[in-house]
Amino acid sequence: MEVAFGVLGPVTAWDGTGDTIALKGPRHRAVLARLLVARRRVVPVGRLVEDLWAGQDEPPADAVGALRTFVAALRRALEPERPPRTPARLLVTVGPGYALRAEPEAVDAWRFERAVTAAATLPAPHALNRLEEALSWWRGPAYADFADETWARAERSRLTELRLHAVERRAETQLALGRVAEAVPDLDAHVAEHPWREDAWRLLTLALYRTGRQGDALAVLRRARTLLVEQLGADPGPTLRRLEADILDQAAHLDPGRDDPPGWGGMGAAVTSGPAKHVPAPTDEAHNPRPGSPAERVWAQAAAAYDRTVASGARARLESTVGLLRNLAVTGGGGLEAARRHRLAAITAAQELGDPELTARVIGAYDVPAIWTRVDDPRQAADTVAAAERTLAALPPDAHLAARARLLATIALESRGTRSGRGPQAARQAEGIARRLNDPALLAFALNGTFMQTFHRAGLAPQGDEIGAELVALSARHGMVTYEVLGHLVRIQSRSALADFPGADEHAAAAEQLADRHELPLVGVFTQWYRVLRLTASGNPRPTEAATAYQDAALRLDGAGMPGLEHGLLPLALLCLRLRNGQPAQTDEHIGWGPYEPWARPLVSLARDRPTEARAALSSLPDPPRDLLFEALWCLAARAALTVGDRGTMERAHAELTPAAAELAGAGSGLLTLGPVAHHLDNLSAALRHPR
Repeated sequence: MEVAFGVLGPVTAWDGTGDTIALKGPRHRAVLARLLVARRRVVPVGRLVEDLWAGQDEPPADAVGALRTFVAALRRALEPERPPRTPARLLVTVGPGYALRAEPEAVDAWRFERAVTAAATLPAPHALNRLEEALSWWRGPAYADFADETWARAERSRLTELRLHAVERRAETQLALGRVAEAVPDLDAHVAEHPWREDAWRLLTLALYRTGRQGDALAVLRRARTLLVEQLGADPGPTLRRLEADILDQAAHLDPGRDDPPGWGGMGAAVTSGPAKHVPAPTDEAHNPRPGSPAERVWAQAAAAYDRTVASGARARLESTVGLLRNLAVTGGGGLEAARRHRLAAITAAQELGDPELTARVIGAYDVPAIWTRVDDPRQAADTVAAAERTLAALPPDAHLAARARLLATIALESRGTRSGRGPQAARQAEGIARRLNDPALLAFALNGTFMQTFHRAGLAPQGDEIGAELVALSARHGMVTYEVLGHLVRIQSRSALADFPGADEHAAAAEQLADRHELPLVGVFTQWYRVLRLTASGNPRPTEAATAYQDAALRLDGAGMPGLEHGLLPLALLCLRLRNGQPAQTDEHIGWGPYEPWARPLVSLARDRPTEARAALSSLPDPPRDLLFEALWCLAARAALTVGDRGTMERAHAELTPAAAELAGAGSGLLTLGPVAHHLDNLSAALRHPR
């Protein structure tokens, strides 16, 4: 039976015929809602108990037993035709908790998000149809029956914001198509309910002007000014002020034939030097305060005050911008991409002012934790390293040591995964200065750089584990949440490499708990991939089950803003899975192997029964990058070399892999594995007739 779920209104479920499924009592419905909020991720039993009985001082003594009863009843309701004692397909037990494995098209909120995103890429007539259809799926406020639950608050706010964005994009599309009269009544109601949304006021004003109602358009702008001042304590932003002046001047660009609606497709966040009165709709991974909440009012008032007080050319704006970018980066998706884009612009602007100390502060303030050893934008990373090196050389002798250390840590981080000898040296220098200064925040930044440079040979998981442990302890003492999360993620990787999955589980749960509490959506990307690794390494899943789990995990990477992690990762993970199951490599010529293509190519050639082609590929195979997948890529090379008898590659692989004999190949990534390195070394030793 195909089951669909609705959360755009009261939480409900429908069977394959469209009939409502009886979900029993409110606790059963709450379990379902909590798992839907988790978006296919595992929710530990302890977390479910805390959330279900959050209104009580203590959960009842039999809370876990009661939870299992609710889960069993939900499974019967959702899969009534499942034979007894067969595993559930939909509401599954995974490790320490439960997950709802709903298909992407089975949840109305998930379909709504994709529809709104897709509309931004379509021609206006098709976009309008898509938006109108998507908005029709709303039956009331999102998760309407759980409005007071803390665990639902962020998701309700996110979906509400996305709906408001869709309403405005629909109106904008109507204007672009000349269907102005249709847009006016909906926009009028929209601004009455949501008076803080300046883009809605802009659209209503423009619609009225285009219907020949210039006086009404100006009256709307006056009403907007009054309401914004009364409810937010802030004047209208520059967009509305310019629009008013353009209407008074009857500017030519307001003519429908010449108007280019701003913001179409603007699903990402942008950072400007002006006030941010309206936060754009978030991506999948971002959370925003509830519209009209105290947080949003404070943001608007502070931004307006900053814009009025700090001169447009003031250097303080650059430093403030970097602080904003640092916070934006951890929201994931569009926020992370926007932060990268504007960061280099801020560095360039600082350099143009000719003040090395200001440039050092602008470069060094972007201390965003990094867990993956391949940068997302190699050219930008190289430009950042070059700027940091120039600034180091230009700093006066009496410049503060902390500024130098932050530049050095930046060099260490941004040169990760390269063959530069400067990265390790910069990491050592930054860490040394941070320890001498006894500066916790600086030390956390420097330790991140040290970790990124701890891949000069195989088998260094114990050293990485020590760095992760210090990061966790240091950050917990000093309230540095993002670095505490980083420490847990580092330890997930290192404990996985050492085959200590119970230990890795503890760090995954700790990272997720911090991420939920502090709205750090990217953490879930890594913990979901880790749980698939754990399933494949320590369980005995069916090949199709494991492949599906990897494909589900890959969905979390789509739009997460991490191309350095995403490109080629799913094909590589599936290749490792196939090899461990005794299957040949994938041979589809359309597979995007990304940066892993040189190491996949020999195995793909062998799967196509082309050994000569495989030997040729091995003969030109470079050494893998010294990063989290170093051991895994050498094991792929070893596998191909063993098949074709390439003794030279076997010798190189044996020498490189020997220090990692006690580890699982690739598991140090926290994402995938090719099994014990020792197994690969045994095969190489036998072929080379080396003693082990």
